Amino acid sequence: MTTTGIDPQPDRPAGAEVGDVMVLLVDDQVLIGEAVRRMLADEVGIDFHYCSTPVEAVGVADRIRPAVILQDLVMPGVDGLDLVRGYRAVEALCDTPIIVLSSKEDARVKSQAFAAGANDYVVKLPDAIELVARIRYHARAYMALKQRDEANRALRLSQQQLQETNLALQQLMKSDGLTGLSNRRHFDEFLLTEWLRGRRNRSELSLLLLDVDHFKAYNDHYGHVMGDDALRAVAQALASVRRRATDLAARYGGEEFAMVLPETALSGARLLAEKLRLAIEALAIPHGVLAEGSVVTVSIGVASLVPSEAQEPVALIEWADRALYHAKNQGRNRVEVVPA
Repeated sequence: MTTTGIDPQPDRPAGAEVGDVMVLLVDDQVLIGEAVRRMLADEVGIDFHYCSTPVEAVGVADRIRPAVILQDLVMPGVDGLDLVRGYRAVEALCDTPIIVLSSKEDARVKSQAFAAGANDYVVKLPDAIELVARIRYHARAYMALKQRDEANRALRLSQQQLQETNLALQQLMKSDGLTGLSNRRHFDEFLLTEWLRGRRNRSELSLLLLDVDHFKAYNDHYGHVMGDDALRAVAQALASVRRRATDLAARYGGEEFAMVLPETALSGARLLAEKLRLAIEALAIPHGVLAEGSVVTVSIGVASLVPSEAQEPVALIEWADRALYHAKNQGRNRVEVVPA
């Protein structure tokens, strides 16, 4: 065992082992400090520290973080019970075992000590065997508490990391790898969910289907890298015009995109589609294959209906696809509507 003598030292002294039980004695009487030091001198695994200045005791304890505090109750200038409360007010010391040392066996004082936060009460000076036994008992309980708390913290952290990983994986499963929008699988699931909701609530459900005009020619001329860049730009435009968190923008397949608009009438869906068409045209992505100065544009088909039990979600897709086909036949870069 190593000791710090009568001076409090925040650093572990040379010779002390990492696994040692650190004991801090707070007592203004140097003779008591020396007596306790001798009691513990031959005890393996106990690292003794002594603080003779009670006003510094809480600060010393906070620095060295003992496993057990031996605390005298009667000291000049400081109320021993207030000092016990002072330890408990420090977060790092709130669970540290405190063994109160008193000069007499007094039930009333003992009760006050426990009420203030003490863990044990000993009439000083106790027999060395008893003192060591009490120190080791409280130290074991304290270390077990710390290990349990650390295990709980590690478990909570692991659970949080697992939850975050699962959420990330779920998001990846729902996302299109190129554009970051929802993928076709998530689109199908979302459309079905909103279809059933609309059927229950008798609310209108709208769908936009859009196709990048002459994208094959663009890809053949500019290459797949620039083709991918163009698709990402279109996807960003979709995300930017989406009005509500309840609306879903998705990559439908290839150069086709879709937007599901719950509780949206045909007129509102058409206005949003036109806003989207203009936003993509305003990107001014060159498409010189068609004509000098041409830019990338989209054709958009819009459909809206109130879901019924007699229909399936594919009915809405078919109406929107019919409107999209009409937009292409009418010259592209336009919005067409086919009322359902």
